This record gives sequence, structure tokens and C-alpha cells, in this order.
Amino acid sequence: MRRLPPLTALEAFVQVARLGSVKAAAEELALSTPALSRRVQALERFIGRPLFDRKHQALEINTEGQRLLDDIAPALDSLAQALENIQSGGNQLRLRLAVMPLFATQRLFPHLGNLRKQHPQLHIDIETTPHAVARLGEGLDAAIVLMAKDIDPALYAHELDHEQVYLIGRRELLEGQHALTSPEELAQQTVLLHRDMAQSFDAWKEAAGLPDLQPLAIDNYDSGQLMLEAAAQGLGVAVMHASHYEQSHDPRLVRLFPIHVDSPYRYFFVCRPRALQNRAVRIFRDWLVSADI
Repeated sequence: MRRLPPLTALEAFVQVARLGSVKAAAEELALSTPALSRRVQALERFIGRPLFDRKHQALEINTEGQRLLDDIAPALDSLAQALENIQSGGNQLRLRLAVMPLFATQRLFPHLGNLRKQHPQLHIDIETTPHAVARLGEGLDAAIVLMAKDIDPALYAHELDHEQVYLIGRRELLEGQHALTSPEELAQQTVLLHRDMAQSFDAWKEAAGLPDLQPLAIDNYDSGQLMLEAAAQGLGVAVMHASHYEQSHDPRLVRLFPIHVDSPYRYFFVCRPRALQNRAVRIFRDWLVSADI
């Protein structure tokens, strides 16, 4: 058999090529930047030609490097899958996923049956833990999170949507004798806010041209499902996303004041870049994106 370069050198090359950053690749492999660079250089010496164009502190994969990546990356993925199979007995793939309860109930669970049909060997451990991003790689493989700011560039992230903010209340607020006729009347209402969407009401007030509007009170929740039920019971006006309202299919609820308001919050699928080498993570990510959930 022809002599092969060290597997660690190949792994370092693939990580740098995929992530486009020596620093990010070093973090994923738990190496110092100089140590990772030495592994890439060792592979280049073995091959006898450069695989990256070096521009100051950056590495940019060249034509030879791209050809090598295309040839060996599937083989390395297959090797990783073979190890996963032997560890699991070859019967199961397991994903440890964090997801917000309302997203899971309304948007994820109704489609998971299709995923199971396509990949019966994939099983998912679900958590609704807070601070999911901080736990990636430490008990969690991936997460679906709601964020108002950009995701840490050291993470892989795929944006799942960009929604509108709705005010949601019981039907009597639109049709009854106590119906609201103008946004200013919210000053006499209790507003229900999710703790993870604290900026939503401010965004709505700005769009409505009422930045100084103060409601009677603001009640904070950590459950979207409970917010919808509280709104249906007349306990306040919920500030939520369009999909939260539309997916609820609750005839007791109505949208109040149809003002177009882009939400400052977006749902993301996130994981550490290294987690994409895990076949369970890749299967779920690819399905989630293609299913347009």
C-alpha cells in the first residue's frame, strides 16, 4: 500500500478549507494556531506543492487544494461515519437538540414524522434548556434559537426565517363592545412580552409611530404557549411573531392593528462547525433547510 500522510494533517487541511480560517479550525480541533499550521505545512511537504495561497495572515484555498478537498473530504466523512456506526452498533444516529417549546410544538413536531420516514435510524433527544448556545459541544450537538443579534461568527448558523411582529388579543378586542379602535388605546391594556423577545414591543411602537406609548402594565413570560392562552383568556395583548399566531389556529385570538413591523428577532439553526462532521447533525440540518419549516 502506498504510504499515506498522517490523518491529523488531512484533518487539519479539511478543517481549514471548510471553515476558511486557521483560527476557527484550530479552535475546532483544540489546537494552537501554530500547531495547526504545522500540520497543514506537513501535508503540503508530503504532496510537494502548496494547497493554499497565503495572503498576509489569511489562507485561501487554491485550485490544487480544492481538488484535493473534493477528493478526500467524502472519504474522511465516510471514515467518521464508520466510527459512529461501530460506536452505536450501526443501528442508530442520535442528535442532541435544544429548541424553544413553541417552535417545537408549532413548527418542528408536525414535520418530524416525515424526517423519521426518510431517516428511521435518526433519533433526537430534545431539550428546552435556556442558554443553549453556550452548551453547544458540551451536551448539545445543535440548537434552534431566537436571536436579535448576529450569531457568533465562530459558530455555523443558518437563518430559518425573518418575521413580522403581531399584536395578538382575544376576539372581543376586535369585535365586541370593548373593541380597540386605535393603537393609542393600548395605554389601557396589559401587554404580554416574552423574556427572549423584549425588544418586540419597542419595534412595534416605532412602526406605529407611537414610540412613547406606555401600556397599563407589562407582564413577562418565558413560555409562548402560555402567552397565547393568556391572551385568549383576556389577560392581556401578546406581542409575538406572525407564525406564532397563524400556527396557533385558535379561533379565540385575533391580530390587532395590522401594521407591518419587521421583527428584530430571527430563528437560527446553530452548531459548532465541527459538529457538521456528525452525520446526525448534517441529516437534520439538511432536512430542516429543505423542509422550509
